[in-house]
Amino acid sequence: MKEKNNLMTQHPLSGVYAAALTPLNADSTPDLESVPALLAFLAERGCHGALIFGTTGEGPSFSPEERRAVWGAALKIRETHPDFRLLAGTGTPSLQESIDLTKTAFDLGYDGVVVLPPYYYRTASDDGLFRWFESLIQKAVPSDSYLLGYHFPQVAGIGFSMDLLKRLKDTFPSQFAGIKDSSHDPALTSALGATFGTDLAVFTGTDSYLSMALQNNAAGCITAPANLLSPGLRAIYDAFLQDEDLSKMQACITEQRLILEKYTPFPPALKALLSKKYAFPRWPVRPPLVDTAGDLVEQAARELEECEE
Repeated sequence: MKEKNNLMTQHPLSGVYAAALTPLNADSTPDLESVPALLAFLAERGCHGALIFGTTGEGPSFSPEERRAVWGAALKIRETHPDFRLLAGTGTPSLQESIDLTKTAFDLGYDGVVVLPPYYYRTASDDGLFRWFESLIQKAVPSDSYLLGYHFPQVAGIGFSMDLLKRLKDTFPSQFAGIKDSSHDPALTSALGATFGTDLAVFTGTDSYLSMALQNNAAGCITAPANLLSPGLRAIYDAFLQDEDLSKMQACITEQRLILEKYTPFPPALKALLSKKYAFPRWPVRPPLVDTAGDLVEQAARELEECEE
């Protein structure tokens, strides 16, 4: 079967990524030994890479020192899976802290960073946001490296307008690679594809939109459920490249995503399900999140099993 998209024209980051969970010890400190084990599990189930310290990884709950430690531990995945890509969540309300974290990620050899806008300042103008990202990119993103904006306005309270995206892309055509779009807005998915084509690497954060996103020039996905559902997501991605019918595979992923959405927030629910289904430790979450109740975990697991039958 002829490939629909020539791989040479794809962005180097294109693919399926898990917004990885962060393994924790019982005292809520990072479980560094479990980090590469989780990433190996994701790699073996079809992920091209993982985002470390996104929303699902509880990124804002960790100090810069803790982030550096976990990012360092994650590098061990390359001993067994050398092509596994690593993205670091480095956005904070502090410009200088974001610069320092972004520099650290690239110094460690990460493939890219995913950056929330400065989310404390929810009424910041496009001019102010442009100046913030301009400074960040100029001071911390090497000319041959990639930054993805993180568009999640429902949680962050602020996002990227189309005008801001155009301005950043025009000013930094290579370094400002694209966005992780967690808006769950199908109209935006279509608009991004129509406006930018493949010039802006868009990664949907909504599993149920993956087929639609790919058909609208998206580069792939970065999702929370990929911690569990990555084989199905990878199957959709590969089938799209081969110009195959995606409808049945997408229907299955959509059903699974809708099941998981009933048990949000994702971090505690996914940690519990990963433990139950794949024998990982039952990692806790950091406050203000709380662990998912056992009866809800059992119910979610049953629903997923019925869906898979």
